[in-house]
Amino acid sequence: MQETIPRGSVQSIDRAVAILRCFDARTPDLGISDLSRATGLSTSTVHRLLVAMVENGLIRQTAQRRYAIGPLVVQLAHTSGIPATLRDAAQPVLRELRDVTGETAAVHELLASGHRVVLDQVESRHQLRRTYTEFGVPLPLPQGAPGKVLLAFAPWQRQVEVLSAPLEQVLPDTITDPDRLAAQLAEIRERGFATSMTERTPGICSVAAPVFDYAGQVVGCLSVSGPELRMPAEVLLEFGARIVPAAWEVSELLGATTAGRERATEQASAR
Repeated sequence: MQETIPRGSVQSIDRAVAILRCFDARTPDLGISDLSRATGLSTSTVHRLLVAMVENGLIRQTAQRRYAIGPLVVQLAHTSGIPATLRDAAQPVLRELRDVTGETAAVHELLASGHRVVLDQVESRHQLRRTYTEFGVPLPLPQGAPGKVLLAFAPWQRQVEVLSAPLEQVLPDTITDPDRLAAQLAEIRERGFATSMTERTPGICSVAAPVFDYAGQVVGCLSVSGPELRMPAEVLLEFGARIVPAAWEVSELLGATTAGRERATEQASAR
């Protein structure tokens, strides 16, 4: 026989989660009235839930008789195998991407300086393949599929800064026209991934999709790249459909939510 969970119990879980969502870096501790306003629950309901959550370590009461995230949440974050870094979160997904596409899969990180770096890769098994060598070397954002996808989902002001500066011509196919690049960035936000056909590295084509963190900010991306003879435009589009859910899997491991991703996209589109 299957055990039936009373609806009231499920509702209590929903309400407890709503309370937990109220805490963040800007509001690390809150009072009962604050939580009542934020959740729309009555103060009596909030108080009843807080008592149970404190008893279970989900919430703790501060010396000022306010409430903050409890020790159990911290313990779970450190001991439950949740990846702590972008590289750790991406590793198993990169292996799967390499196996599905047959091409080299990599993870890239967005730096505060406005550049990106290659963090790690899982190389293709083909003898002729893309192999990254510039690990940790800052690379300009507009160059290549990883650079374009990171710029497309960056805050609008960052895009303005990049587009208003001279765009370096690395190869004949590198995009140096700011209007053309801006149009591509809008298209990238619409479909969720970027492509590059020999725009940064001779003979190499690539596709990339963004990775977001718990704050809804783009922090990096995943890419698949290989020789242009194996990655014509139609293959890039096929790989694009595969890399978007893969990148989102990494995002969720970093605490991203759909609402946060949509908010970041809106901020990247603001004019």
